[in-house]
Amino acid sequence: MIVDLNYLVFLFSFVIRTNSLNILILFPTAANSHFLVFEPMFQELAKRGHNLTILTSRHRLYTHENKTLLYSIKDEKTYMVKPILPMDFFKGRRTEMYKEQFLLASITESTCERFLSSEYVKNFLKESNSYDVVIAEVFGSHCYFGLAKRYNAPVIGLSSTDLLPWMYQWYGSPENPSYIPVLFMDYSDKMNFFQRVENTLMLIFSKLVHLYYIAPTGNEYSKKYLGVDLFEGGDILYNMSLLLTNRHYTYQTPKPLSPNIIEVGGIHLGKPKKLPESLDKLVSGAPSGVILISMGSTLKGSTFPEEQRKMFLKVFSQLKYTVIWKWENDTMEGLPSNVKTHKWLPQFDLLCHPNLKLFITHGGLLGGQEAVYCGVPMLILPQFADQHLNAAALEKTGASLHIKLRTATEKSLTEAINKVLTPQFAQNAKLLSERFKDRPMSPMDTAIYWIEYVAKYKGAPFMRTAVTDMPFYQYLLLDVIGFLILLAAIFIYVFYFCIKRIIRLVIKTSPQSKIKKH
Repeated sequence: MIVDLNYLVFLFSFVIRTNSLNILILFPTAANSHFLVFEPMFQELAKRGHNLTILTSRHRLYTHENKTLLYSIKDEKTYMVKPILPMDFFKGRRTEMYKEQFLLASITESTCERFLSSEYVKNFLKESNSYDVVIAEVFGSHCYFGLAKRYNAPVIGLSSTDLLPWMYQWYGSPENPSYIPVLFMDYSDKMNFFQRVENTLMLIFSKLVHLYYIAPTGNEYSKKYLGVDLFEGGDILYNMSLLLTNRHYTYQTPKPLSPNIIEVGGIHLGKPKKLPESLDKLVSGAPSGVILISMGSTLKGSTFPEEQRKMFLKVFSQLKYTVIWKWENDTMEGLPSNVKTHKWLPQFDLLCHPNLKLFITHGGLLGGQEAVYCGVPMLILPQFADQHLNAAALEKTGASLHIKLRTATEKSLTEAINKVLTPQFAQNAKLLSERFKDRPMSPMDTAIYWIEYVAKYKGAPFMRTAVTDMPFYQYLLLDVIGFLILLAAIFIYVFYFCIKRIIRLVIKTSPQSKIKKH
């Protein structure tokens, strides 16, 4: 797949106030949903008086009273990631879960080339700057981590998804495949024998792809454009101070995390707003309620496979509910009277409307979090990446079901919709929402606290577990296991030798042996 991206870098800062931090934020990934997760956090850091310098491919700048624009790019042509993947790009084959990692690597490789070769980055590097903290997205390639190493500042990683398979070892967290499903898999934490076998193989495969392809490629770009070897003097990836991850154990599989991994799932969620008048009239006026169907911002919903689209419309036409379908094209053929299409929707506000009964989605993490927050049951049609994992985890909560789009029939789709619309699913969704919101601090306050904590304690190295400095044979206790096996072998040999000698001695001293001698 070829993604045409012209990366632009925007650098802007906010006036420093007393005790404010100088923070460099690296966010080159052009995927809209990734930036949207942490955009509110950047705004909140600025409101609290911190000085932000943000390198990103985003074209939208913040409106803040203390903002000083350093570089103007208003005359440049901008290419941002829109819905670029057609629905038929993924065929639903099992092997795609393995191929997706190379797709991820190719996209991030393109990101490195276009981002680091940008004139804005080159100009930025000419300046003499110092930073208290570097905050960087951890996704795919790590070429831009050379900037963090260049400024010798504590590094805080941001993950808009759950942890990628190779990230656990950076922070010293357990990665046991017997109950921790790999992000690319479609399993929950309850796996049978063969699922555990495949999950283990996927973990090994993912680590090898990262070790021999993703990491070396990122390092080459770092050396080429930044003159920084990521692995020289200690791998920077194993020396990051903190990770803020957009996950939460209430709706994803719970797992042990080291102290330097902080869950801030739902950090992008604010308070729902009132719907636009025309949309509010449609939703409020639906006598039986509303079903929303949306395939997110990366998948292009209007490329829904034709056969499946007709099947969905036929099923929708038999429902008593009003269906609102996010559809990027102007028209959709064969629309039943109860189905309405919209190119764009205020999804979060719509999901929190009391007359919204069901959300049909691809299983993207942001949309799933919005539905969880609003207490809306889901029917999930996972397509790629972490969507399969999200679907399996959410189904375990009893607030959603998931089906395969490619194999769904009119009967199975109707049964799934009717099942999720039962009171039990609605009750489970409300309970899940309550658990999700019940925290000692909001995700935003949690994130800001830990960023300031890391800066205050100069990277807080005491939060890192010893495993990050261990060779793999020590971490897996291979040396201990080998030593114990050797001891057991020696004990067995000595025991065998002693028994053999005793038997010989007994035979030699027995009366029968003496008689034979005479």
